[in-house]
Amino acid sequence: MLPHRVFSRTISSLPTGRFQSRSFASTVDSTVIRYSEFGQPGAVLKVLKEKLSADLKPNEVLVRMEAAPINPADINMIEGSYGTRSELPAIAGLEGVGTIQAVGSAVKGLSVNDRVIPAQPGFGTWRTHAVAPAEQLMKIDSDIPIPYAAALSVNPATAYRLLKDFKDLKKGDTIIQNGANSMVGQSVIQIAKELGIRTISVVRERRGHEQNIIELKQLGGDIVVTDKYIRTPDFKQLIADIPKPKLALNCIGGDVATNIARTLADGGTLVTYGAMAKQPVVLPNSLFIFRNIEHKGFWLTKWVKEHSKEERAAMLKDLVGMVRDKKLRLYLESYKLKDFEEAVKRNAEPFRSRKFLLELNQSN
Repeated sequence: MLPHRVFSRTISSLPTGRFQSRSFASTVDSTVIRYSEFGQPGAVLKVLKEKLSADLKPNEVLVRMEAAPINPADINMIEGSYGTRSELPAIAGLEGVGTIQAVGSAVKGLSVNDRVIPAQPGFGTWRTHAVAPAEQLMKIDSDIPIPYAAALSVNPATAYRLLKDFKDLKKGDTIIQNGANSMVGQSVIQIAKELGIRTISVVRERRGHEQNIIELKQLGGDIVVTDKYIRTPDFKQLIADIPKPKLALNCIGGDVATNIARTLADGGTLVTYGAMAKQPVVLPNSLFIFRNIEHKGFWLTKWVKEHSKEERAAMLKDLVGMVRDKKLRLYLESYKLKDFEEAVKRNAEPFRSRKFLLELNQSN
């Protein structure tokens, strides 16, 4: 199925309603997906009901959560293997979008019907409703589809920062990346295209990789090859006439990280932001000694903690603008909240290029 058809089918089933604070009783029923110990999601996640008070404190808001993606970081948090640990018990979900239903008397800058996302990681988005201090949320434009608003602040934001923060990339420059069929990889291709930057994208040679290559080229990928192909003389010939990459983006590890680093221009930078293969990055000494290659790491959670809401809002404004102009497409597949176990199970399957999304307030 073509990417735009996937997208069209996905967004059509998600809610876009508006809500008024005057309709609330003294309590609001919320369904939450919670874990009280670290472990495999299928073993530790529980669906629970809780009542929230609609009698808000002056600085609080009541949010109806609309949708939340299932990211690798969410699974790592549940397993206890992420860079930071939740305080238990915890509600799962680092990213998502909701609609404000009521605001406390002292809240400024947020109003009923505003669409909001978490201002910091750890909010717990896998729930139908939340009461939280207003400073834990930030407004996002409401004129883009809810699935995009839900999934924009982690993967596309990571791609944005990777392209902006490590090299002074200019129009006509080249970058190379592995794990290109991931949502970060897909976003890198599209953001780079908008910036006039040429991309070399590497996908693992496995079942379905031919379709991955077609889809990435449809998104604007300039050169898309497999991890086996980059070790061949044909690949060297293929890229011989273009500028060597200034930047290499690694989310896999192992040999494919080594191989993309070898393509870098002198003084180039390899950035590791993931470790999907769970293998170390091994780089020849010669890359450092003779070619002055740098190897750095990136973690979006750390970036968010170290930068202001205003800086994050400026980044999201750019990303929202790309969505609005149809220059950034996300491949999403949605599941009802009641089917979250199936969604988490499918999320663990290999050979996929779509992001799974939980619809948090759909009963059918």
